[in-house]
Amino acid sequence: MLRLTWVQPEDLLGHELRQARLDGREPSAIEARWRAAGGPDAPDRAGASAHGVSRYLRLLAEDLLDELADLPSGLSHDEPTDLARIKSLCPDWPDAPARASATHTRPAPAREALEAAWLGRAIGCLLGKPVEKLPLDGIRALARAAGNWPLGTYFTAHGVPEELLTEHPWNRRSAPTSLAENIDGMPEDDDLDYPLLNLLLLRRHGRTFSTADVARLWLDELPPGRTFTAERVACRNLLTGIEPPHTARHRNPFREWIGARIRADVHGWTNPGDPAAAAEQAHRDAVLTHTANGVYAAMFTAAVIATAATGGQDVHACLRAGRRVIPPRSRLAGAIDHAVRLADQHGDFDDVVDELHARYCPAHHWVHAIPNTALLTAALTHADGDFTGSVCRAVAGGLDTDSNGATAGSIAGLLAGDPTALPGHWRAPLKNRLATTVADFDGTGFDTLAHLTHLEATRP
Repeated sequence: MLRLTWVQPEDLLGHELRQARLDGREPSAIEARWRAAGGPDAPDRAGASAHGVSRYLRLLAEDLLDELADLPSGLSHDEPTDLARIKSLCPDWPDAPARASATHTRPAPAREALEAAWLGRAIGCLLGKPVEKLPLDGIRALARAAGNWPLGTYFTAHGVPEELLTEHPWNRRSAPTSLAENIDGMPEDDDLDYPLLNLLLLRRHGRTFSTADVARLWLDELPPGRTFTAERVACRNLLTGIEPPHTARHRNPFREWIGARIRADVHGWTNPGDPAAAAEQAHRDAVLTHTANGVYAAMFTAAVIATAATGGQDVHACLRAGRRVIPPRSRLAGAIDHAVRLADQHGDFDDVVDELHARYCPAHHWVHAIPNTALLTAALTHADGDFTGSVCRAVAGGLDTDSNGATAGSIAGLLAGDPTALPGHWRAPLKNRLATTVADFDGTGFDTLAHLTHLEATRP
């Protein structure tokens, strides 16, 4: 029986019950009806439960999803999705810099810095791929068994006892291409596919693209089997005739997960020194699939990267710039502030991670934007922007390991300013080659991607 991940109504309902509590709605009465009918919990790690349910339960799940969507939220005032309302809540929204004239190119980061950012994104993603979905204790045990703790290089199976691999198996799809002994170029991953799509988006539509342009591009270029969580739900919604931004809300319990954040890098790279423009660009992209804190995570990341792209700010200034574009009373703002405090207080990053997990993981799914963005912020702060320290802390902290490693690598690589500033043991296995199903990018080198990104960053 085909169990398509991230779209089965009976699986979505359990995730929506959790999300309802997180965003200030009270679902207890609806949950009681689901339990009384024999409805199952949402899958903990996988995208679909192992077994189907009766037609009655499936139809009930669809009805209850719609009822949950109608529940009022007590957080809606502090956590809007509309851009104008977001900006009205941000007292320190960044000012726009002087614009380039139509006859002159915009200032942009050097191609070398953009190549380091693309490489850094790939390296961090690749580091996290084998341990994606594993619990924190499993990641630590596997690294220690290989003599790679504190984490300092790619994961390997060499030296790891079989009984430990049985208890904590590598990610099934990633291990054949992402363990140190298997790496041969950058394998395909959605954390690289989405930046490629957004590069293609800008080449076709420029920085004034609309959310509908994003949707059309996805329908043309993105294989639906390569989408996950909120992106898969949005694609399903598009194919049933639902238009943006309703695609982000209709039966989509993943609307505050990490998906929009992994699409944000290109928006920052192409708006150097203009975190407000980067955040607004990321917002138009994100609302296809996400709402509230899921959108803020993308805006935060784009603004951080836009600030880093000037080459004149340290990582802490970049993070502060990102913090200015998200509502100050939102849950994400509180998590970011908490992460910075923890990173400043603790010399041992394991202590930071343990406190973040204790605070956020009981209530949030491991792919939710709030704990993951808190972890990313803590990693960058604690490592003081150092490349190896940033990607290793981001991955060693667990949760969505490849996505956090990718974003940390992108930011730290951009700050490093040149691919040669990234240690050779990270760069060499990638062989300046990336695999993807996006358009004609398969096999493209990171130097070529930097050149194409530079063209978009300097377009008037």
